Amino acid sequence: MTTLIQNGTLIDPISRIHTKCNLYIKDHKIQSVTSDRPAADRVIDARGKIVAPGFIDVHMHEGGLNPDGTLDESILLSLLSMGVTSALGGNCGNNAFASPGEYLDLIDRRGAPIHLGLFAGHTDARLRAGGTDKYAPINESVLNKMLSALQKELDAGCAGISFGVKYTPGTTFDELLKVCSLCKKASKPISAHIREDAAGVIDAAREMAEVGRQLGIQVEISHIGSMAGFGQMSETLQMLDEYVLNGTNLGIDCYPYYAFSTEIGETTYDDGWLERYQTGYDSIELCDGEFKGQRCTEEIFYKLRKEAPRTITVCHVMQPQDVDSALLHPNVMLATDGFLNNGQGHPRAAGTFPRFIKNYVHTNRISLDDAIYKMTSLPALQFGLKNKGRLCASADADIVIFDPTEIADTATFDEPVKSPVGIDFVLVNGEIAVEKSVIKKRDAGHSLRFW
Repeated sequence: MTTLIQNGTLIDPISRIHTKCNLYIKDHKIQSVTSDRPAADRVIDARGKIVAPGFIDVHMHEGGLNPDGTLDESILLSLLSMGVTSALGGNCGNNAFASPGEYLDLIDRRGAPIHLGLFAGHTDARLRAGGTDKYAPINESVLNKMLSALQKELDAGCAGISFGVKYTPGTTFDELLKVCSLCKKASKPISAHIREDAAGVIDAAREMAEVGRQLGIQVEISHIGSMAGFGQMSETLQMLDEYVLNGTNLGIDCYPYYAFSTEIGETTYDDGWLERYQTGYDSIELCDGEFKGQRCTEEIFYKLRKEAPRTITVCHVMQPQDVDSALLHPNVMLATDGFLNNGQGHPRAAGTFPRFIKNYVHTNRISLDDAIYKMTSLPALQFGLKNKGRLCASADADIVIFDPTEIADTATFDEPVKSPVGIDFVLVNGEIAVEKSVIKKRDAGHSLRFW
């Protein structure tokens, strides 16, 4: 199958080229970029549209298995609908499968809506090895079992190791160093939901940066908006900039919303959270279960913490100016932190990328080219996705075609999975996966392995 995308405006962030040209695709690759119109089996007219590399989401949470043994693809389909063609899951220390390597094998047998790579989750491996008390340090026996399990997943092609230190506060710095030494040997990165947010964020971000500095490994600081978005963003970014300038390989990601999402039973809501965020119970919006759509009260809060701790919440507490300053920082890339449970969750899972263009490009706070760089080339370069995040000969044919004036998110906190508007086509592996907001193909994606 050959495809010609003609009459569009191409943006290739790697080469900083913004021009009108045609793309000729063959065998899942871009064969040439040309002003000619070679014969093709399929022609897509992109007149008046932007042709860009498929968006890359470096921080999301994959779904588990359906009762019939198939993958729960709801989050992957939401990502696909907004132009994401590649993503990294297994974040915050958690995996949907006990073995992320086996999850990747399943994708390669059955296909997936997008290309997906996975981190091996420290939190899950710690628990399975016997570290059942998340507030306590682990002993040598548990550590060795955990290290063995994580090494197996790295050998299976996982991208690296992810941490949710906020959710496992018993994790010591020594444990971090020993686990991250696996990534040093494998030359792979770590991704971290750091130990503290708000007033504790500076020390927490420094802790992970120090791991990177001491071991000489790449560190991804996850969803910085929900960690430092309470008045600490400027100081946090400055501190991380200093690490970068002194040779530490640091990446940072953020999503364009002023509310975070987590389960009500998580450590985020342990004693002291009201004071930490300087807020009340009604800042929590309940996304599923008995009280879906309601704002929390003290009574509901303690009832759910005890009886339904997995209830999904959205907490409206982040400061807009902090989140905005992170998103506009040159080295901060876009990511959704998306997760869904029975179609419920935070609208970031379905709206992040179009929302960034609508709220930041359309308001002239960032150029379209720089925005696309944050959504494509920057993550591809940071994680070594050599044939993605670019539009040049031999690049993978993962492409999004959209109307630069019409693209916008429509997902809301009430309807978190509504598809965006203004996206005409999404190509995954050279196949048309989305056309005019309709999903046409759900299995063009494959696993992303990091050997």
